[in-house]
Amino acid sequence: MIVWSFFTATIIIDPRNLSAMPNPKIEQFKKILQLDPKDETLWFGLGKAYMSDENWAEAVPALEQCIQVRPNYSAAFFALAQSLQHLEQLEKCRSICAEGITVATTNGDLLVIKNLEELRNALPS
Repeated sequence: MIVWSFFTATIIIDPRNLSAMPNPKIEQFKKILQLDPKDETLWFGLGKAYMSDENWAEAVPALEQCIQVRPNYSAAFFALAQSLQHLEQLEKCRSICAEGITVATTNGDLLVIKNLEELRNALPS
C-alpha cells in the first residue's frame, strides 16, 4: 500500500484495487457503438478490451455480436474461442474453433487457422 500526504489531503492507493479501475477504452467503444452498432471493428475492439481486462464473460457477447455483424471475421472467432476457453465452456469453444477454421479457410487466413487448430488441440477431451 502506498500513502502520500499533500498538505491536508491524504491519498491512499491500494494495489489490490488497481485492477478494478474501469478501462477507458471500454467506455469509448460503448459510446461509439451507440452511434454505429453495425461496425464489426468496434465490437471486436470492445471484445479485445474486455479480454485485456480478463473479463471473459463480457468479451463473449461483444465478440458474438462482431460475428453476427460480419460472419466472416476470422480473428473474432479466435478471440471468442479464447474467451470461451477461459470460461471453461469447452464444448462451445470446440464448436467456435470448428466454425472459425471453416471461415478462416474460406478467407485464406492461415495464421487464424493455425491458432484455432492449436487452441482446439490443447483443449482437454
